[in-house]
Amino acid sequence: MRAFAPSFVIAFASPTFFLVPSFHQTLTEICVNCVGCSTAGEISGNRVFENGISLVAIRFSGSAQVKIHHTHLQDMQSSFNTGQSLADGIDNEGLRGVYLLAPGVDVNGSALLAGLATKLPEKVGISGGLAGDYGAFEQTYVLHPEGVDSRSVSAIAFYGESLSFDYSANGGWRSFGPARAVTSAIANQLFELDGRPALDIYRDYLGDYANDLPASGLLFPFEVLNEEGQPTQVIRTILGIDESSKSLILAGEVQTSHYLRLMHASTDDLIDGAHRAINGITHSNMNYHTDYLALVTSCVGRKLVMGDRVEEEIEEIDCQLTGPVCIAGFYSYGEISPLLNKGQCELHNQTLTIMLLREAC
Repeated sequence: MRAFAPSFVIAFASPTFFLVPSFHQTLTEICVNCVGCSTAGEISGNRVFENGISLVAIRFSGSAQVKIHHTHLQDMQSSFNTGQSLADGIDNEGLRGVYLLAPGVDVNGSALLAGLATKLPEKVGISGGLAGDYGAFEQTYVLHPEGVDSRSVSAIAFYGESLSFDYSANGGWRSFGPARAVTSAIANQLFELDGRPALDIYRDYLGDYANDLPASGLLFPFEVLNEEGQPTQVIRTILGIDESSKSLILAGEVQTSHYLRLMHASTDDLIDGAHRAINGITHSNMNYHTDYLALVTSCVGRKLVMGDRVEEEIEEIDCQLTGPVCIAGFYSYGEISPLLNKGQCELHNQTLTIMLLREAC
Protein backbone atom coordinates (compact mmCIF):
# COMPACT_ATOMS: atom_id res chain seq x y z
CA MET A 1 0.00 0.00 0.00
CA ARG A 2 2.86 2.42 0.72
CA ALA A 3 4.27 1.92 -2.79
CA PHE A 4 0.85 2.83 -4.16
CA ALA A 5 1.05 6.29 -2.46
CA PRO A 6 -2.65 7.28 -2.56
CA SER A 7 -3.70 10.90 -2.96
CA PHE A 8 -6.34 10.40 -0.28
CA VAL A 9 -7.98 7.65 1.80
CA ILE A 10 -11.54 7.40 3.13
CA ALA A 11 -12.52 4.82 5.75
CA PHE A 12 -16.18 3.87 6.25
CA ALA A 13 -16.26 1.52 9.23
CA SER A 14 -18.13 0.07 12.15
CA PRO A 15 -17.93 2.27 15.30
CA THR A 16 -15.75 -0.34 16.99
CA PHE A 17 -12.87 0.37 14.60
CA PHE A 18 -12.65 3.96 15.83
CA LEU A 19 -12.15 2.81 19.42
CA VAL A 20 -8.88 1.03 18.52
CA PRO A 21 -5.91 3.41 19.07
CA SER A 22 -3.87 1.91 16.24
CA PHE A 23 -6.66 2.45 13.68
CA HIS A 24 -5.86 6.12 13.09
CA GLN A 25 -2.11 5.51 13.13
CA THR A 26 -2.40 2.75 10.53
CA LEU A 27 -4.42 4.94 8.16
CA THR A 28 -2.08 7.92 8.46
CA GLU A 29 0.83 5.62 7.63
CA ILE A 30 -0.97 4.73 4.41
CA CYS A 31 -1.75 8.37 3.59
CA VAL A 32 -1.71 11.60 5.58
CA ASN A 33 -4.79 12.77 3.66
CA CYS A 34 -7.22 10.49 5.45
CA VAL A 35 -10.81 10.97 6.60
CA GLY A 36 -13.55 8.60 7.65
CA CYS A 37 -16.62 8.04 9.75
CA SER A 38 -18.55 5.39 11.63
CA THR A 39 -21.53 3.97 9.81
CA ALA A 40 -24.84 2.13 9.96
CA GLY A 41 -23.53 -0.21 7.25
CA GLU A 42 -20.55 -0.22 4.89
CA ILE A 43 -20.77 -0.26 1.08
CA SER A 44 -18.01 -1.81 -1.03
CA GLY A 45 -18.55 -2.71 -4.67
CA ASN A 46 -22.07 -4.13 -4.89
CA ARG A 47 -22.04 -5.45 -1.31
CA VAL A 48 -23.32 -4.11 1.99
CA PHE A 49 -21.51 -5.14 5.17
CA GLU A 50 -21.98 -4.77 8.91
CA ASN A 51 -19.24 -4.61 11.53
CA GLY A 52 -16.67 -4.21 8.78
CA ILE A 53 -14.72 -1.55 6.94
CA SER A 54 -14.84 -0.17 3.41
CA LEU A 55 -11.52 1.50 2.59
CA VAL A 56 -11.16 3.84 -0.40
CA ALA A 57 -7.61 4.63 -1.56
CA ILE A 58 -7.43 6.87 -4.63
CA ARG A 59 -4.38 8.14 -6.51
CA PHE A 60 -4.64 10.88 -9.11
CA SER A 61 -2.60 10.40 -12.26
CA GLY A 62 -2.25 14.10 -13.06
CA SER A 63 -1.89 17.37 -11.17
CA ALA A 64 -5.15 17.11 -9.23
CA GLN A 65 -4.83 17.25 -5.47
CA VAL A 66 -6.82 17.34 -2.25
CA LYS A 67 -6.58 19.24 1.00
CA ILE A 68 -8.12 17.95 4.23
CA HIS A 69 -9.83 20.29 6.69
CA HIS A 70 -11.50 19.66 10.01
CA THR A 71 -13.01 21.60 12.87
CA HIS A 72 -14.79 20.97 16.17
CA LEU A 73 -18.59 20.94 16.56
CA GLN A 74 -19.42 22.07 20.09
CA ASP A 75 -23.14 21.28 20.05
CA MET A 76 -26.23 21.33 17.84
CA GLN A 77 -26.79 25.07 18.32
CA SER A 78 -23.34 25.89 16.94
CA SER A 79 -23.81 23.91 13.70
CA PHE A 80 -24.10 26.94 11.40
CA ASN A 81 -21.03 28.66 12.87
CA THR A 82 -19.11 25.39 12.66
CA GLY A 83 -19.86 25.19 8.95
CA GLN A 84 -18.63 28.73 8.46
CA SER A 85 -15.49 28.02 10.49
CA LEU A 86 -14.73 24.99 8.34
CA ALA A 87 -15.22 27.04 5.16
CA ASP A 88 -12.85 29.74 6.43
CA GLY A 89 -9.96 27.32 6.08
CA ILE A 90 -10.82 26.19 2.54
CA ASP A 91 -9.06 27.94 -0.35
CA ASN A 92 -11.69 28.70 -2.99
CA GLU A 93 -9.14 29.25 -5.77
CA GLY A 94 -9.43 26.29 -8.13
CA LEU A 95 -11.85 24.45 -5.81
CA ARG A 96 -13.82 21.78 -7.70
CA GLY A 97 -15.77 19.94 -5.02
CA VAL A 98 -16.09 19.20 -1.30
CA TYR A 99 -16.78 15.87 0.42
CA LEU A 100 -18.06 16.36 3.97
CA LEU A 101 -18.30 13.94 6.91
CA ALA A 102 -19.93 15.06 10.17
CA PRO A 103 -21.28 13.63 13.45
CA GLY A 104 -24.64 11.92 13.21
CA VAL A 105 -26.00 12.92 16.63
CA ASP A 106 -26.42 16.28 18.36
CA VAL A 107 -26.00 18.11 15.05
CA ASN A 108 -28.21 20.29 12.88
CA GLY A 109 -27.07 19.02 9.50
CA SER A 110 -29.01 21.63 7.56
CA ALA A 111 -27.42 24.49 9.49
CA LEU A 112 -23.94 22.95 9.21
CA LEU A 113 -24.30 22.70 5.45
CA ALA A 114 -25.76 26.21 5.17
CA GLY A 115 -22.84 27.66 7.12
CA LEU A 116 -20.35 25.88 4.90
CA ALA A 117 -22.11 26.95 1.71
CA THR A 118 -22.15 30.65 2.61
CA LYS A 119 -18.42 30.92 1.98
CA LEU A 120 -17.96 28.54 -0.95
CA PRO A 121 -18.48 29.33 -4.65
CA GLU A 122 -22.04 28.49 -5.77
CA LYS A 123 -20.80 26.21 -8.55
CA VAL A 124 -18.92 23.96 -6.12
CA GLY A 125 -20.87 20.84 -5.20
CA ILE A 126 -20.92 19.53 -1.63
CA SER A 127 -21.57 15.85 -0.97
CA GLY A 128 -21.06 13.37 1.88
CA GLY A 129 -23.10 12.50 4.94
CA LEU A 130 -23.59 12.23 8.68
CA ALA A 131 -21.92 9.38 10.56
CA GLY A 132 -23.90 6.47 12.00
CA ASP A 133 -23.78 3.87 14.76
CA TYR A 134 -26.10 1.16 13.41
CA GLY A 135 -29.30 2.91 14.47
CA ALA A 136 -28.41 3.38 18.14
CA PHE A 137 -28.18 7.19 17.78
CA GLU A 138 -25.84 7.34 20.76
CA GLN A 139 -22.28 8.10 19.62
CA THR A 140 -20.76 8.40 16.18
CA TYR A 141 -17.16 9.03 15.13
CA VAL A 142 -15.33 11.09 12.53
CA LEU A 143 -11.70 10.58 11.53
CA HIS A 144 -9.30 13.26 10.30
CA PRO A 145 -5.49 13.46 9.93
CA GLU A 146 -5.00 14.48 13.55
CA GLY A 147 -7.15 11.83 15.20
CA VAL A 148 -10.59 10.39 15.88
CA ASP A 149 -13.40 11.81 17.99
CA SER A 150 -17.16 12.15 18.15
CA ARG A 151 -17.41 15.92 17.62
CA SER A 152 -15.23 16.66 14.59
CA VAL A 153 -16.34 17.65 11.10
CA SER A 154 -13.98 16.64 8.26
CA ALA A 155 -13.91 17.76 4.65
CA ILE A 156 -11.96 16.82 1.54
CA ALA A 157 -11.44 19.80 -0.77
CA PHE A 158 -10.73 18.76 -4.37
CA TYR A 159 -8.58 20.86 -6.74
CA GLY A 160 -7.63 20.47 -10.38
CA GLU A 161 -9.14 21.31 -13.76
CA SER A 162 -8.95 17.63 -14.70
CA LEU A 163 -11.55 16.69 -12.07
CA SER A 164 -15.27 16.54 -12.86
CA PHE A 165 -18.20 15.69 -10.61
CA ASP A 166 -21.72 14.41 -11.17
CA TYR A 167 -24.34 14.27 -8.44
CA SER A 168 -27.74 12.68 -8.03
CA ALA A 169 -30.22 11.95 -5.24
CA ASN A 170 -33.53 10.11 -5.03
CA GLY A 171 -35.70 8.54 -2.37
CA GLY A 172 -38.47 6.36 -3.70
CA TRP A 173 -40.81 7.00 -0.75
CA ARG A 174 -44.56 7.48 -1.26
CA SER A 175 -46.52 10.23 0.47
CA PHE A 176 -49.89 9.64 2.14
CA GLY A 177 -52.40 11.64 4.13
CA PRO A 178 -53.00 15.39 3.96
CA ALA A 179 -50.31 18.05 3.70
CA ARG A 180 -50.12 19.92 7.00
CA ALA A 181 -48.75 23.41 7.54
CA VAL A 182 -45.71 23.89 9.76
CA THR A 183 -47.14 26.41 12.23
CA SER A 184 -44.34 26.30 14.81
CA ALA A 185 -40.73 25.19 14.38
CA ILE A 186 -37.33 26.33 15.52
CA ALA A 187 -34.40 25.05 13.44
CA ASN A 188 -34.84 21.26 13.37
CA GLN A 189 -37.39 21.03 16.19
CA LEU A 190 -40.98 20.77 14.97
CA PHE A 191 -43.53 21.94 17.53
CA GLU A 192 -46.83 22.28 15.67
CA LEU A 193 -48.59 21.15 12.50
CA ASP A 194 -51.84 22.90 11.63
CA GLY A 195 -51.77 24.47 15.09
CA ARG A 196 -51.68 21.11 16.91
CA PRO A 197 -48.74 19.53 18.76
CA ALA A 198 -46.64 17.74 16.16
CA LEU A 199 -46.03 14.71 18.39
CA ASP A 200 -49.79 14.19 18.90
CA ILE A 201 -50.49 14.26 15.16
CA TYR A 202 -47.60 11.93 14.44
CA ARG A 203 -48.76 9.43 17.03
CA ASP A 204 -52.31 9.49 15.66
CA TYR A 205 -51.03 8.44 12.24
CA LEU A 206 -48.58 5.81 13.45
CA GLY A 207 -51.02 3.83 15.57
CA ASP A 208 -49.25 0.84 17.11
CA TYR A 209 -45.92 1.98 15.61
CA ALA A 210 -46.04 4.97 17.98
CA ASN A 211 -45.09 2.65 20.85
CA ASP A 212 -41.64 2.29 19.29
CA LEU A 213 -40.86 5.98 18.88
CA PRO A 214 -38.38 7.45 18.12
CA ALA A 215 -36.95 4.36 16.37
CA SER A 216 -40.12 3.78 14.33
CA GLY A 217 -39.82 7.34 13.00
CA LEU A 218 -37.24 6.02 10.53
CA LEU A 219 -40.04 4.12 8.78
CA PHE A 220 -42.34 7.15 8.44
CA PRO A 221 -40.45 10.28 7.38
CA PHE A 222 -41.90 13.60 6.21
CA GLU A 223 -42.05 14.89 2.67
CA VAL A 224 -41.23 18.63 2.60
CA LEU A 225 -43.50 20.79 0.42
CA ASN A 226 -42.87 24.44 -0.44
CA GLU A 227 -45.12 27.45 0.13
CA GLU A 228 -47.30 26.47 -2.83
CA GLY A 229 -47.64 22.90 -1.60
CA GLN A 230 -45.33 21.50 -4.27
CA PRO A 231 -42.76 18.75 -3.47
CA THR A 232 -39.20 19.97 -2.89
CA GLN A 233 -37.72 16.43 -3.17
CA VAL A 234 -36.39 16.89 0.37
CA ILE A 235 -37.29 14.35 3.07
CA ARG A 236 -37.00 14.80 6.82
CA THR A 237 -36.55 11.96 9.32
CA ILE A 238 -37.62 11.98 12.95
CA LEU A 239 -34.58 11.42 15.17
CA GLY A 240 -36.15 12.06 18.55
CA ILE A 241 -39.18 13.24 20.49
CA ASP A 242 -39.63 15.75 23.31
CA GLU A 243 -42.52 14.71 25.53
CA SER A 244 -42.55 17.94 27.52
CA SER A 245 -43.15 20.15 24.47
CA LYS A 246 -44.84 17.42 22.39
CA SER A 247 -42.38 18.15 19.60
CA LEU A 248 -40.39 16.14 17.07
CA ILE A 249 -36.61 16.43 16.63
CA LEU A 250 -35.87 16.18 12.91
CA ALA A 251 -32.60 15.35 11.16
CA GLY A 252 -32.75 18.68 9.31
CA GLU A 253 -34.52 22.01 9.44
CA VAL A 254 -38.03 22.89 8.33
CA GLN A 255 -39.54 26.35 7.98
CA THR A 256 -42.93 27.74 8.96
CA SER A 257 -43.56 28.43 5.27
CA HIS A 258 -43.34 24.69 4.56
CA TYR A 259 -45.93 21.95 4.49
CA LEU A 260 -45.22 18.37 5.58
CA ARG A 261 -46.80 15.09 4.52
CA LEU A 262 -46.09 11.63 5.88
CA MET A 263 -44.35 9.03 3.74
CA HIS A 264 -43.85 5.27 3.67
CA ALA A 265 -42.14 2.85 1.29
CA SER A 266 -41.73 -0.76 0.27
CA THR A 267 -38.44 -2.38 -0.66
CA ASP A 268 -39.37 -2.24 -4.35
CA ASP A 269 -40.12 1.49 -4.03
CA LEU A 270 -36.68 2.17 -2.59
CA ILE A 271 -34.87 0.09 -5.18
CA ASP A 272 -36.76 2.04 -7.85
CA GLY A 273 -35.55 5.24 -6.16
CA ALA A 274 -31.96 4.00 -6.43
CA HIS A 275 -32.55 3.26 -10.12
CA ARG A 276 -33.81 6.81 -10.71
CA ALA A 277 -30.82 8.26 -8.85
CA ILE A 278 -28.23 6.45 -10.94
CA ASN A 279 -30.23 6.81 -14.15
CA GLY A 280 -29.79 10.56 -14.01
CA ILE A 281 -26.01 10.20 -13.95
CA THR A 282 -25.60 7.43 -16.53
CA HIS A 283 -27.61 9.47 -19.03
CA SER A 284 -25.05 12.26 -18.74
CA ASN A 285 -21.73 12.29 -20.56
CA MET A 286 -20.03 9.24 -19.01
CA ASN A 287 -16.84 8.05 -20.67
CA TYR A 288 -16.72 4.28 -20.29
CA HIS A 289 -12.97 4.23 -20.94
CA THR A 290 -12.25 6.43 -17.89
CA ASP A 291 -11.91 5.38 -14.26
CA TYR A 292 -14.62 6.67 -11.91
CA LEU A 293 -15.14 6.78 -8.17
CA ALA A 294 -18.78 6.50 -7.08
CA LEU A 295 -19.28 7.50 -3.43
CA VAL A 296 -22.73 6.35 -2.32
CA THR A 297 -24.48 7.58 0.81
CA SER A 298 -27.77 5.91 1.71
CA CYS A 299 -29.96 6.32 4.78
CA VAL A 300 -30.16 3.86 7.65
CA GLY A 301 -33.96 4.14 7.37
CA ARG A 302 -33.82 2.65 3.88
CA LYS A 303 -31.69 -0.19 5.23
CA LEU A 304 -34.25 -0.92 7.93
CA VAL A 305 -37.11 -1.08 5.42
CA MET A 306 -35.23 -3.29 2.94
CA GLY A 307 -33.77 -5.67 5.48
CA ASP A 308 -32.11 -8.65 3.81
CA ARG A 309 -32.74 -7.08 0.39
CA VAL A 310 -30.69 -3.96 1.13
CA GLU A 311 -27.93 -4.94 -1.31
CA GLU A 312 -30.38 -4.74 -4.20
CA GLU A 313 -30.22 -0.94 -4.27
CA ILE A 314 -26.42 -1.08 -4.48
CA GLU A 315 -26.60 -3.82 -7.10
CA GLU A 316 -28.86 -1.50 -9.12
CA ILE A 317 -26.11 1.12 -9.12
CA ASP A 318 -23.47 -1.45 -10.01
CA CYS A 319 -25.54 -2.67 -12.97
CA GLN A 320 -25.97 0.84 -14.36
CA LEU A 321 -22.38 1.99 -13.84
CA THR A 322 -20.70 -0.26 -16.36
CA GLY A 323 -16.99 0.18 -17.02
CA PRO A 324 -14.11 0.91 -14.63
CA VAL A 325 -16.03 2.26 -11.62
CA CYS A 326 -15.08 1.88 -7.95
CA ILE A 327 -18.18 1.96 -5.69
CA ALA A 328 -17.90 2.65 -1.97
CA GLY A 329 -19.85 4.43 0.74
CA PHE A 330 -21.96 4.01 3.83
CA TYR A 331 -25.39 4.01 5.44
CA SER A 332 -25.83 7.29 7.25
CA TYR A 333 -27.94 9.53 9.48
CA GLY A 334 -28.16 12.22 6.78
CA GLU A 335 -27.13 12.47 3.14
CA ILE A 336 -25.53 15.55 1.54
CA SER A 337 -25.89 16.19 -2.19
CA PRO A 338 -27.30 18.48 -4.85
CA LEU A 339 -30.30 17.16 -6.77
CA LEU A 340 -29.06 15.85 -10.12
CA ASN A 341 -26.25 18.36 -10.76
CA LYS A 342 -28.45 21.38 -10.19
CA GLY A 343 -29.72 23.54 -7.40
CA GLN A 344 -28.16 24.12 -4.03
CA CYS A 345 -26.68 21.33 -1.98
CA GLU A 346 -29.17 19.86 0.48
CA LEU A 347 -29.20 17.73 3.58
CA HIS A 348 -31.40 14.79 2.67
CA ASN A 349 -32.94 12.04 4.79
CA GLN A 350 -34.15 8.61 3.69
CA THR A 351 -32.43 9.25 0.35
CA LEU A 352 -29.77 7.55 -1.74
CA THR A 353 -27.17 10.00 -3.02
CA ILE A 354 -24.29 9.51 -5.43
CA MET A 355 -21.15 11.52 -6.08
CA LEU A 356 -19.39 10.39 -9.27
CA LEU A 357 -15.80 11.62 -9.58
CA ARG A 358 -13.70 11.44 -12.75
CA GLU A 359 -10.17 12.57 -13.54
CA ALA A 360 -9.65 13.39 -17.22
CA CYS A 361 -6.34 12.05 -18.52
